[in-house]
Amino acid sequence: MDAPARPWPPPVGAYAEERELFRLLQNMLEELLIHKPDDPIQYMINHLKQNNDDAPRICVLGPPAAGKTTVAMWLCKHLDAIRISQETLLFKEILALTKEAKAYKERKQKIPNALWANLIQERLSNVDCIKQGWILEGFPENQEQAWMLQSSGIIPRHVVVLYAPDTVLIERNSGKRLDPFTEEVYHTTFDWPSDPLVQQRLVKPEDLSEQEMSKKLLEHHRNFPGVFQIYQKVLKSINADQPSMDVLSQVLTYVQTRHRSAAPFTPRILFCGPPGSGKSLQAALIAQKYGVVNICCGQLLKEAVADKTKLGELIKPYIDNGYPVPDNLVMKILAERLNSLDCMTNGWVLYGFPRDIEQGEQLQKSHNIPNRVFFFSLPYESVMERLSQRRIDPITGERYHTTFRPAPTPEIQARLRQNPRDKEENIEKRVETYYRNVKELEDFYEDAFYVNADQDPHVVFEFIESCIIKPLPCKKLKSL
Repeated sequence: MDAPARPWPPPVGAYAEERELFRLLQNMLEELLIHKPDDPIQYMINHLKQNNDDAPRICVLGPPAAGKTTVAMWLCKHLDAIRISQETLLFKEILALTKEAKAYKERKQKIPNALWANLIQERLSNVDCIKQGWILEGFPENQEQAWMLQSSGIIPRHVVVLYAPDTVLIERNSGKRLDPFTEEVYHTTFDWPSDPLVQQRLVKPEDLSEQEMSKKLLEHHRNFPGVFQIYQKVLKSINADQPSMDVLSQVLTYVQTRHRSAAPFTPRILFCGPPGSGKSLQAALIAQKYGVVNICCGQLLKEAVADKTKLGELIKPYIDNGYPVPDNLVMKILAERLNSLDCMTNGWVLYGFPRDIEQGEQLQKSHNIPNRVFFFSLPYESVMERLSQRRIDPITGERYHTTFRPAPTPEIQARLRQNPRDKEENIEKRVETYYRNVKELEDFYEDAFYVNADQDPHVVFEFIESCIIKPLPCKKLKSL
């Protein structure tokens, strides 16, 4: 049997994750398999020079009058990408195959799927689409067109499908108006422009009759399952029967997400939050489900003292006298634990450190850099309610709460004690210390997630879990 692979030391793993080396290699391998170049090495060199792995590749699909043009144009402005539709290919582009496609149109014949695919492939090979990315509007309409795109090496990263009830779409179709200057679409009822000049130049497009519209909708419903089958892993359906800004916001949120990759991922999770915000509970839940090492900095120091290690002997006087342990000693004990085999192999979830910017910088210098950071927020009143009513059974060590988890018997109730740390004046000091330092920590961990800890613990856990298993959003895209 082969020996198990040794885990990478923290600096190497952090470097690979920060530079996204696995995603880079995965993208290059995909491109090689799609395009099958004669000279793979030169192709990879050219691919790296293009530096366009984050360029958007988006299809916006849906039935007639679902708002595809509005969404596609808005995304192009927002992402600085190139919009491509059947209309732009036929009337705004000078491509080698445009004349042939127009001839079909003039003869009122259907343009063959293969010709559409070749037209799109030719347009996407232009340098602006390669550098800026593209938004393909209204194509593919069926499974055959989707297969043709794939065989041409055109594979979108995100597919947005707009949907709405047929009655709404038929009503929208009758009131649609077009600005011939900007190509923006308006509606007599739902989206009328405020500018009188724009109002005057609006024209009614050559829309389908209600009967033709119903026929088109039926065709869309018949073809959509085939398209869904091909793109289901990168496809999101969005209800277009809601205010336009809600639709656009949902579309942007989706296209900013990254799909999960096959890259190895070792969780290094950091929880920061005021006392009583549930860090220890969430750390235990994460450790239990994913097998990561649960590290409480305070508990780690107590264990070092109990084990009578050299460092434990050094910090014992501080702990016995209730003084804070110097950062350099804390960091030595913590770094030793984080660099142990189980932490490097399985990952870790840490809380109780860092408490200020200096400690955060020390953690960074130790090359134990967290790749998911969470800041828990909890109102002061909730902190007081949770902590000031906590009690401990000195015999069993079991924790109780006078309101949420009272002692089961009068005998246990009589022997419960309160930790001096949970007295109101001490809680107040701890909370004040936390908020005095947290702003600098939040600035230091700029990619952190923010958790509302004043809700059911399982709801909090689901949010944290979703943030851990999904890749971080792409930083290069603008926010809404």
